[in-house]
Amino acid sequence: MVYFGFKESPLGQILLVATDRALCGVHFVGEKYYPRISASWQENPGALPIRAAAGQLQEYFAGTRRQFDLFIEPEGTKFQRDVWKALLRVPYGTTATYGEIARQLGKPEACRAVGSANSRNPISIIIPCHRVIGADRSLTGYAGGIERKRSLLDLESGGAFRDLSADAQ
Repeated sequence: MVYFGFKESPLGQILLVATDRALCGVHFVGEKYYPRISASWQENPGALPIRAAAGQLQEYFAGTRRQFDLFIEPEGTKFQRDVWKALLRVPYGTTATYGEIARQLGKPEACRAVGSANSRNPISIIIPCHRVIGADRSLTGYAGGIERKRSLLDLESGGAFRDLSADAQ
């Protein structure tokens, strides 16, 4: 069974999707790859994985949680899952570039493929795709929107994140 529920956040409403055992989706309502809620899904904000994720997201937005402790099962290709595992190693308050992630995977020429996998991350925030930036330290695409990405990076850096693309304008 697939369950879903909604969580309010400072950056807008979030859709949480889970099975009986794991969280499989965290999506800002209206984001670029927002999933269609299937007729077979059951609305159940009290499902354990959804309740746990909602609580930990609340702590994250309050600034009291830096690391999530949730059982997750993102669905994707092997390459996408490899990218998402690499994203989980980018520490809170730091960033990595698409090229750095590609090199970590042993595929230094795969920057664009990393970007594509990053954009298709089904468990945003918890798998921190917002921590990936351009080689020039500029903010690049984020399915939830660049302003949300900037807000997440500001939250994690205590407001110290500097988007170098803003300097060029």
